[in-house]
Amino acid sequence: MAPIEKALTVYDTYLRSEKGPNMTENVWDNKVVPDAALRIKEKHEIVFGEDLIPTDRDLIDRLFRAGVDMLVSTGIFNVDSGKVINVTEDEVMAAIRNAPKRIQLGANKDMVLLEPRKGNSRRKPIIQGGPTGATVSEDIFVPMFQSYAQEPVVDTIVNGVMATIDGIPSATNTPFEIKATLAEIRAVREACSRAGRPDIAI
Repeated sequence: MAPIEKALTVYDTYLRSEKGPNMTENVWDNKVVPDAALRIKEKHEIVFGEDLIPTDRDLIDRLFRAGVDMLVSTGIFNVDSGKVINVTEDEVMAAIRNAPKRIQLGANKDMVLLEPRKGNSRRKPIIQGGPTGATVSEDIFVPMFQSYAQEPVVDTIVNGVMATIDGIPSATNTPFEIKATLAEIRAVREACSRAGRPDIAI
């Protein structure tokens, strides 16, 4: 009888991020990741040639195996704790198998389904509109997001960061960061409502 797959929980991940091997960001970025990438590229014989998007099934399979190998052999670096979160191949594969096959984003007439697409799919990809985490001036925040939401081709909105709140910088680890975050949520919702799309996913 096959063992029951145990999903890695957020609690497991937290404990590993506290108890994992020590690491510095400099060593991780400049030693661990590049060395592993080069080794795994050679191990799995990854060569793209002139094809930036591979269509060869064998290469696609090797890329997948290389990705899993990279994750298992290097782990995940937690910048805040300075620790490496290690995972096993079984845990990675269990997470892939147990991942939802589709996700509903938004509601009513603005609802879209996020699901896997294969090459040359006739189903259009989901298109996100927004500054993707970039800082945005407080005075143009609502109009900018309204301009994204009112485009029919845009399916979901990706948020930006309000640079200031009431003219005060929304600095990290200050009360103004929280105040700005709450203002961002209200502002994006207001912008979407103005565009006639109150239920679009953010």
